[in-house]
Amino acid sequence: MRTHYCGQLNSNNIEETVNLCGWVDRRRDHGGVIFLDLRDRTGIVQIVSDPERTPDSYQIAGDIRNEYVVQITGRVSRRPEESLNPKLPTGEVEIYADDIKLLNGLGKQLPFQVSTAETESVREELRLKYRYLDLRRERMTQNLQLRHEVIKAIRRFLEDEQNFIEVETPILTRSTPEGARDYLVPSRVHAGEWFALPQSPQLFKQMLMVSGFDRYYQIARCFRDEDLRADRQPEFTQLDMEMSFMSQEEIIQLNEKLVGYIFEKVKGVDLPLPFPRLTYAEAMDRYGSDKPDIRFGLELV
Repeated sequence: MRTHYCGQLNSNNIEETVNLCGWVDRRRDHGGVIFLDLRDRTGIVQIVSDPERTPDSYQIAGDIRNEYVVQITGRVSRRPEESLNPKLPTGEVEIYADDIKLLNGLGKQLPFQVSTAETESVREELRLKYRYLDLRRERMTQNLQLRHEVIKAIRRFLEDEQNFIEVETPILTRSTPEGARDYLVPSRVHAGEWFALPQSPQLFKQMLMVSGFDRYYQIARCFRDEDLRADRQPEFTQLDMEMSFMSQEEIIQLNEKLVGYIFEKVKGVDLPLPFPRLTYAEAMDRYGSDKPDIRFGLELV
């Protein structure tokens, strides 16, 4: 059904015939020529339907509205000079739609418009109730893409450069004393017994160390039954690591290299290494906290 993603098209694709699938972000009728902004998770590209140049698609283009799901077949063309949009990665090209297939329309009015949700105030309760619409927004799409890129960089660094192995540890386990209350799951086959969801993979990774797996990591799901705070929530994901036969200094250096690698691969930022360091005693003496925000100074006087 699809040969390209919307956000991947550029001047190198001019004169190619492409198949695209996605959501109509905006529709504009400029005196007979209809423009559609087609959106998928990679970005937006402009679709053009002209009654003279593309008569087969013109009728259905006139009936399409925002957030319709469509499949477009057309030829990539260079935009006229006055229509170039440097703000878009696809701003040099547009697609003349030879064929438009409606894959899914709308049965009723949407609770909020995805295309304008970034500039209009939409209540958080409404966004969460219609999460599938909220996740179509550019900001949310970019957040999920960023998270994916960070996890991908973590895996490449640890596995390809540091010889770690990824091991998935059990989710249903027994209760172990940690810093918060456990979430409990009753057992169907053992009446009166229950499982606990892990607050961290601590015991399992220690077992791996004793077993000889000296460099382990996991993108781990953790569950802690505690009240919400700025840095606490019941369910979260963490990078969990454990290493054997390494000194404290070697562990610190490895983590500094990991953070530097992530910034370089994901954001193109070259962080100077090593990072500045404070001992616990120095942090408490100068700032009165073991986690000071040194961007603002505010040392004790």
